[in-house]
Amino acid sequence: MRPISKMSVLVTGGGSGIGEGIARHFCAAGARVTISGRRADKVDHVATSLGDNCRAVVGDITIAADRLAMTAAAVEHGNGRLDVLVNNAGNMYRGPLAELDEQKLMDVFHSNVIGAMMLSQAALQHLVDSSGAIVFMGSVHSQRAFPGASPYAATKGALETLTGVLAAELGPQGVRVSCVRPGGVFTEINQRAGLFDDDTARQRLESLAPAHALGRLGTVEEIAEAVEYLARAQWATGNVLTIDGGLGLGVTNA
Repeated sequence: MRPISKMSVLVTGGGSGIGEGIARHFCAAGARVTISGRRADKVDHVATSLGDNCRAVVGDITIAADRLAMTAAAVEHGNGRLDVLVNNAGNMYRGPLAELDEQKLMDVFHSNVIGAMMLSQAALQHLVDSSGAIVFMGSVHSQRAFPGASPYAATKGALETLTGVLAAELGPQGVRVSCVRPGGVFTEINQRAGLFDDDTARQRLESLAPAHALGRLGTVEEIAEAVEYLARAQWATGNVLTIDGGLGLGVTNA
């Protein structure tokens, strides 16, 4: 098994939230990490703070040319190889079915599912060459019903199904495919979606903590640890690893 310190890792959506946490985790272990994102200020800030081990690429996973540029940058930064692709970039749109905007729905699917699939395709030969791994970022939304979250939940369910299909398809080529399913973690995407759009955002999210069996929200570092495990575990593929503090147990004392 290749040590983390020798790995080349591409993390999409690496400019904030869980993606930034994953990038920091792998960089701290000595990996060469390339992060991508649509906002130059975000990804450049993270890359600068992490030093020479991290490289930033500005790009949108829904654009074919950008996907190729991300892959090429990661391979170059990784001294000619790519070991791990973390498909973390995503978009969230909330609203009841009666008010669903078709274009916004398509945008969510294009970002969360189609972009991730096509970036996996762009990186595939490099991952075959390294006997590498793809890790998708799922969500507890695929398992628990949160009214108004149908577009996001549908994309995360699609990614989890895709994980098994690609694991079976790519396993003979030596590529492992897995998915992490986080529970409640405070990230910037929650704020951008308007879930917590005032000064009491964190307190509102914290109010959900009792629904987790452990009585607290998760941290981006805890999600990053799960990603590392799936990136390294040589006999693990096709898995959807739930890291949700017991939210899926249906605790009723919330």
